[in-house]
Amino acid sequence: MSFVEQFGLWSAVQSAAARDVVSALESGSIDTVRFSFPDQHGILRGKTLVAQEAIKALRSGVTITTTMFAKDTSHRTVFPVFSTGGGFSRPEMQGAADVLMVADPTTFKVLPWAPGTGWLLCDTYFQTGEPVPFDTRQLFRRTLKGVTDAGYRLITGLEVECHVFKVTQHHMQPQDAGQPGQPGVPPDVELLSHGYQYLTELRYDSMDDVMQLVRTTAQQLGLPLRSLEVEFGPSQFEFTFAPDDALATADAMILFRSAVKQVCRRHGYHATFMCRPKIPNVVSSGWHLHQSLVRTSDGVNAFMPTTEGEQLSDIGKQYLAGLLAHACGATALSTPTLNGYKRYRPYSLAPDRAIWGRDNRGAMLRVLGGVGDKASRIENRIGEPAANPYLYFASQAISGLDGLRRKLDPGPSADMPYETEAPILPRSLGEALDCLRADEGLVEGLGAGFVDYFCHIKEAEIARFQLEVSDWEQREYFDTF
Repeated sequence: MSFVEQFGLWSAVQSAAARDVVSALESGSIDTVRFSFPDQHGILRGKTLVAQEAIKALRSGVTITTTMFAKDTSHRTVFPVFSTGGGFSRPEMQGAADVLMVADPTTFKVLPWAPGTGWLLCDTYFQTGEPVPFDTRQLFRRTLKGVTDAGYRLITGLEVECHVFKVTQHHMQPQDAGQPGQPGVPPDVELLSHGYQYLTELRYDSMDDVMQLVRTTAQQLGLPLRSLEVEFGPSQFEFTFAPDDALATADAMILFRSAVKQVCRRHGYHATFMCRPKIPNVVSSGWHLHQSLVRTSDGVNAFMPTTEGEQLSDIGKQYLAGLLAHACGATALSTPTLNGYKRYRPYSLAPDRAIWGRDNRGAMLRVLGGVGDKASRIENRIGEPAANPYLYFASQAISGLDGLRRKLDPGPSADMPYETEAPILPRSLGEALDCLRADEGLVEGLGAGFVDYFCHIKEAEIARFQLEVSDWEQREYFDTF
């Protein structure tokens, strides 16, 4: 029996999809297949197999080292992998042992920018058939089971901002390469637009080459792209996606982010989902997550109110209150980089406190809807585009379900979100990690072991950052003292 058959890892739908994948690989039009899994940061990692080997690996899995789960964003291993338990208290991960990537056949794509190349999103398992507990896609799937058990489906829609620049110098000399803990020199870039001509057609047209590049790539991948917009700042873009089941949306975000970076690089551009690049006049990018619950019993939006003058049903209000109650702890998952906290500024269209408002873009939670409005929903404006979607979404589902269980009240709408008294959001990644550790609901929902694991990686990044001398420090102190 194959590994998949031995442990019953595929549903009937996945098994049927696998047969279609095999047929596609046997047709001769595909030469290689990339087997990829989203790591703890939401970065795709994996291996590429020739087509015939990929057919075998579809059911047997592809080996990959457990050190992939031990790395921070500089690709530095921050766990003692050669000690007892590998630093994870898991003997299966000791000594940089292997786990298996098992493809989800329903995710198969042919990559439009890479000739003859297929792509599969994978989940990871130990040799015993047990899911790797640090696999964020599997963690989110377990979270979604709680939503299903409550009688709902989580529906999400994406509104993602990023920057695309023209590369002027790649810096590929040996001394530019860097190493784990000290990444290589990033490219020199120039702007595609001066910016601040928000949503003007002339500015859109000046960047149409990139817009068309992203649009055709997304559509060829079957991603539910809705709109392409020029955002507020120079070289800044926004893309929105049609709502879908949350796992499909998270998978789409993972593929979209990686695809945009790859296809732009092939055409001489540099795309970045970093929140606030250190480039003069460039502004922060956000990731707004639209969410609602649909009743599985009748397919109706459970957030849609039945009382005139209300924007949310009682279920929607309780879910909203749950998001508020856990907002500070969830920030570590929606904004997992040091850089992302540079975005939280008052009067900036980015939130600075845990508050909600009726169709108010200054609030963390913007509520949209009404009687008969099938699109009634909550827009969380807290996220940065570099976030791991599985963790971002999981934090929302856990928080919202807690609001339902406890029948929480969100309180009144804040018409002046930057002046209304409310809990202030964390001002730094370190503060956000402290909030996450202290949030009993999120710790229980994610698992105490996973929270410790996640915080360990992020605290290692903070420690590296604090050892560096910044430009600000040099300007502030070098001449004065």
